[in-house]
Amino acid sequence: MSEGPQIDFDKEMVGTIEVPENDRLDLDRLTDWFEANVEGFAGPLSYSKFKGGQSNPTYRIDTPGASYVLRRQPFGKLLPSAHAVDREYKAMTGLYPTGFPVPQTFGLCEDPDVIGAKFFVMSMADGRSLWNGGLPDSSPEDRREIYNAMIDTMADLHLKKPDEIGLGDFGKPNDYCARQISRWTKQYKLSETEHQPKMERLIEWLPQTIPPQYESSVVHGDYRLDNMIFHKTENRVIAVLDWELSTLGDPIADFSYLMLNWHNPSDGRAGLLDLDLEALGIPTQEEAVERYVARTGYPVPPMDWYFAYNLFRLAGIMQGIKKRVIDGTASSAHAKSMSERVTPLIERAYDFAKAAGMPD
Repeated sequence: MSEGPQIDFDKEMVGTIEVPENDRLDLDRLTDWFEANVEGFAGPLSYSKFKGGQSNPTYRIDTPGASYVLRRQPFGKLLPSAHAVDREYKAMTGLYPTGFPVPQTFGLCEDPDVIGAKFFVMSMADGRSLWNGGLPDSSPEDRREIYNAMIDTMADLHLKKPDEIGLGDFGKPNDYCARQISRWTKQYKLSETEHQPKMERLIEWLPQTIPPQYESSVVHGDYRLDNMIFHKTENRVIAVLDWELSTLGDPIADFSYLMLNWHNPSDGRAGLLDLDLEALGIPTQEEAVERYVARTGYPVPPMDWYFAYNLFRLAGIMQGIKKRVIDGTASSAHAKSMSERVTPLIERAYDFAKAAGMPD
C-alpha cells in the first residue's frame, strides 16, 4: 500500500454509461466466477459502467434478482502499489460485520485471466450521492444533519480497534505523519522545478513539530462528501466508498483532511470557504471539531498544524504533476491547471504553519 494518495480530482460516479470497447469484460468468464464465488447469484448478468474518471474502473452488474458493483484495476502495466483494489476489499470486509456503513463484499479475484485485471465485487448501495458541499437542494436542518452524520461516521471509523476487526496488519500503526512528511519531501525533491523558499521552510519545520499521535486507527485517506452514499430519504450515511488509500495511521490526519473543506473555496464541489454557514445550517469548523472530539474522546487537535501538513502533502502531489506537464508526459489541460496550484498550496500551508507557531 502506498502511504501517499493517488487523489482522483476528476472523480464523478453518478449514473452509468454503456461500457466502452476498451473497458469490456468477458461476461462468460465473469458469470463462471460469480457462480463459484457469490452466494445466491442467479444469472444471466448484464453490465454498465459508472461514469467519470475514478482511478479504478467501476461497473454495475445486474441480474434478474440483484445488482452488484464490480471494481477492478485498470488494464495494463501498473505501479506496484497503485490502484489497490485488494486494500479496498480488505478494509470493507473487516468493517462490514461491525455495522459500519460499507457495502458488503462478495469476493476478491486476484487472477487476471478472468477479466484481465484484479477485481472485487460488492453490494450496490442504493441511495443519494451528494457532490456540492453547499447542498443547494437541502434545507438548513437537513444540511446540519448531513454534516453531523458525516462527522459522526468518521468518528465511528476511528473508534474501531484494528486488531479486533482483522485489520491489525493493515499498515504501520505509528509515526504516520512522520512517514508521510518524509515521503512527500522526497517526492517533491525528485520533481522540483523551481526553488520555493516557503516549501523549504515547511520541509524543515514540519518534521520537528509533529503533534503526538494519540491513537492508531483505520484511516480512509480520502474521506469527503462525494465518497459516501446517503439514505434516499434519511440524512444518514449508508455507505462509505473508495477505500483505495486506507491504511492504519493517525485519525486526526484523516479528520483534518476532511476539515480542509471548510478552508477550500466553494466551487460546486466540497469547498465551504465563502459560504454563509450559519444561514445554510452547516456546522462551523469549531462546531465540527467539537462534535468529533466529543464522540471520540480525543484531545482537541492543533488544527492549524494539521492543515499545514495536509496542504504540504497536496503541494507535493501537485509538484509531481507539474513536473510531468513540463516534461510533456502529462499534457491534458486539466493536468496543466492542477500544476498551477503548487505555489498557492505552498502559500496556504505556510500561512497555517505560521498560525501554528512556526517562527520566521
